[in-house]
Amino acid sequence: MKVNVHVSLKPGVLDPQGRAIHHALEGLGFSGVNDVRAGRLIALDVADDTSDEALDDMCRKLLANMVIENYRIEKVG
Repeated sequence: MKVNVHVSLKPGVLDPQGRAIHHALEGLGFSGVNDVRAGRLIALDVADDTSDEALDDMCRKLLANMVIENYRIEKVG
């Protein structure tokens, strides 16, 4: 089974990468971008019988820093 884990910073956490992207977009002449928040995508290929609880446990223990990040699990196809 294919699983995508989307990890992003929690609201209020400083995002230097997002700020750099925003600055670069302005420098390239793109207007109208009010804010940028950067995140990451982790693509997993797991056994079909992997439980939702196991996926959640993977995120909480390794894939996301629960102090400053949120995550969303998406099963693909």
